[in-house]
Amino acid sequence: MGRGQGALPRRRQLPGYRTRCPGDDSFLVTGRVTGRAECEGSGAAVMEAESLQQSLDLVSGSGHVLSPEQSAALRTSLLLLQRDMRLSRVFLWGKILGVRGDYFIAQGTEGGEQLLGRRTFYSLNCMDWCLLPPASEAVFAETRAVTGRFIGDPSHEYEHTVRKKVGEGDAYEEEVTNHIKEEARLGATIALIDKEAAVVPRGAFVKNPLGHVNVNHCFRGLTVSEAAKLSSFFHFFPTLNPKKKSLLEKADQDPSIDFLDSLEHDIPKGSWSLQFEQGNSVVILRSLLWLGMTFYHVPLTPQHGYVYIGTGERNIDLPFMI
Repeated sequence: MGRGQGALPRRRQLPGYRTRCPGDDSFLVTGRVTGRAECEGSGAAVMEAESLQQSLDLVSGSGHVLSPEQSAALRTSLLLLQRDMRLSRVFLWGKILGVRGDYFIAQGTEGGEQLLGRRTFYSLNCMDWCLLPPASEAVFAETRAVTGRFIGDPSHEYEHTVRKKVGEGDAYEEEVTNHIKEEARLGATIALIDKEAAVVPRGAFVKNPLGHVNVNHCFRGLTVSEAAKLSSFFHFFPTLNPKKKSLLEKADQDPSIDFLDSLEHDIPKGSWSLQFEQGNSVVILRSLLWLGMTFYHVPLTPQHGYVYIGTGERNIDLPFMI
């Protein structure tokens, strides 16, 4: 049916995008955009890149800052990375400080699944990104023997000596020198930090009947009283050994949002520092096991995120410091 002569032309709208989120403005998040900022379509990643500096301001009390040049370069390169790799979302994970250079880390997801299948990238100049292969069990075992700071050169090789038994019967031990590339160590370290220190607030993600973890669009943030409890924050990592819970505990939980491990069960006790900053307007969680990991959440809003800026070394002296 054609338009009348006096009818106004319709505004064209690209498929998958909305002119504005219904009913509210966008909310920024370091690492992810949740709640009302998560409009249908792929426009959310644009907000992640553009809100990078503003998100870092919320964790600036820990001394985690980027220079204006780095922020400008990342805002551009993250969008290009998302386009080239055909990812639904790309976000800045953090920065690992090296002796001769620093590694800027970004992660991306494909489709709606947010927990599994994340792809990790690293850059030395905030512009050129390289895909980091996932670490295998053998790589995890080898990197445990490597200590000290990162060098800042992905091709650098570490050497460590192991003893292996040779022969049968009257076997003897022989020293074998293994070589590990820093790129492999980098991937294993990032995976270990994700396992032990990546944090999300309760209710920010929901598990559907198919077992996929998606962003909870109905999440409107924790209350101030809830944000003051460690039990309101979860590890953003698949639960490996689910804790057996009593019927009374299960009665107060929702299987669709309580499928992750809570921080209150972490060992040793006291490995997290929880503080309210900026006039009690934002809650800050700092990991004492991985110094440099900082999580923030603005109560009563969907704003939350985390960033790691450190040397990539675990604080093995923590049990003696508590």
